Amino acid sequence: MKASQLRKGNVVSINGVACQVRDIDMQTPSARGANTLYRVRFTTIPGGQNLEQTYKSNDVLEELVLERRPMTYLYSDQDTFHFMDAENYEQYSLHVDQLVEQKDWLLDNMEGLTALMLEGQLAAIELPASVEFEIVETAPVIKGATATNRNKPATLSNGRVVLVPEYMAPGDRVRINTETGKFMSRVR
Repeated sequence: MKASQLRKGNVVSINGVACQVRDIDMQTPSARGANTLYRVRFTTIPGGQNLEQTYKSNDVLEELVLERRPMTYLYSDQDTFHFMDAENYEQYSLHVDQLVEQKDWLLDNMEGLTALMLEGQLAAIELPASVEFEIVETAPVIKGATATNRNKPATLSNGRVVLVPEYMAPGDRVRINTETGKFMSRVR
């Protein structure tokens, strides 16, 4: 696979280590004949270490094929997160270091996760695009704030603080983008 074909979520082999694409920045130099550069941020699988590489558009990378399986998050105990295959009910575990930011968006008995399996072992988890949480604490609602486009910080039931519109109040349920950690919409 050429560097120009890389997409977020692809898994490639770098020096024999499986790495998942987290983010891609494309830089097009203004000089004629200059190559487009792709600055790619990876996360190693397993392990979760960050790695950053720069490639020209024609550089070739070895893409790895991972098995994708439906998974349910069960629970966590200290540093270990436990998951169950939704089809054959086998259980797997990941260390907290392998989940990085994802751990904040996991809810007990959460379904709709996708497991990335490498040689029969759970290598990584893909979260759904959005999750729902309840606001547990935020500033009081300001009268007339429904038409404004201003935000205020709100603490969610998982402890994360996100910016929400001023008209939101404690007890409201919100949809959060798991990739960016930002407010998407109110859940009615």
